[in-house]
Amino acid sequence: MSTQADASAIADLIARCALRDRAAFRVLYERTSAKLFGVALRILRDRAETEEAIQEIYVKIWQKADRYVAGQYSPISWLVAVARNHALDKVRVKRPVSEDIDVALDIADLGPSPERQVEQAEDSARIAHCLGTLEPDRAEAVRGAYLDGFSYEELAQRHAVPLNTMRTWLRRSLAKLKECLTS
Repeated sequence: MSTQADASAIADLIARCALRDRAAFRVLYERTSAKLFGVALRILRDRAETEEAIQEIYVKIWQKADRYVAGQYSPISWLVAVARNHALDKVRVKRPVSEDIDVALDIADLGPSPERQVEQAEDSARIAHCLGTLEPDRAEAVRGAYLDGFSYEELAQRHAVPLNTMRTWLRRSLAKLKECLTS
């Protein structure tokens, strides 16, 4: 299925959800939950919390499906926005509000130290370099699977290859990345 046809199908599923079609909602969940899980996980950084958030996100999608305007946004962009906004709201709620500035100044910085930031930047550069050694379609598949949350099936469709070929691409690409990163 082409990306445009897939977007059209997702838009149709959202429209049917607005009409309270439970079967359409089930299909929408099956087709989009992996991607939305990846989006929420990147923000929340906690798998259990993300699993809970995904349930809440799909409740919001069910309740707000009538607000999606086909043609104004791509359907996946709208779904990602709902997921991202919900995850950000959960992060904001977790932060305690301190009325006393002196108390706030005494709280340790939970972010990485300057040394760790340099290490992370170096690690990111090494990973980017190693991804650059892969064939472009393989690198895109790795990013899609492990950064964007696409399922193997979605990646296989996107790259127009059989599912087992996609699995082989990812397995071999990860082996090459591991070899590159350890050398």
